[in-house]
Amino acid sequence: MEIDGLPTAEFAFPGPLRDQLVSAILSGAKTSTSGLVLSYERTGEPMPEVGERSAVLDSAGRRVAVIEVTEVRVVRLADVDLRHALDEGEGYGSVAQWRAGHETFWHSAEVREELGDPGFTVDDDTPVLVERFRLVHVV
Repeated sequence: MEIDGLPTAEFAFPGPLRDQLVSAILSGAKTSTSGLVLSYERTGEPMPEVGERSAVLDSAGRRVAVIEVTEVRVVRLADVDLRHALDEGEGYGSVAQWRAGHETFWHSAEVREELGDPGFTVDDDTPVLVERFRLVHVV
């Protein structure tokens, strides 16, 4: 499968968290992901679409797999469901654990810098893009 021409998918920032997430994708444990709608708006990156394929980048910037989007929804942060939280493959056992982990990430200096808002915080009404995908190919 030719993957060099595909758009790329980056999970978190390069480093230990990205390595963990990519490993979970490669093992099949991670089949969903979440992102802030605001992040797409601020960066100008298009929202994913069902059927879209992308090459997953590891922390070294290598293309290591191809995923295909199977579902895209925008929900309030308070409406993220347990199935989504479990399918993120990060070991969360509840929506509360999922939310705490994601709030830590979304309130990080890196995310706040990317958004251009040093005081950014989420609340129940924050729009979140929840995406499901399937692993198509491993390099």
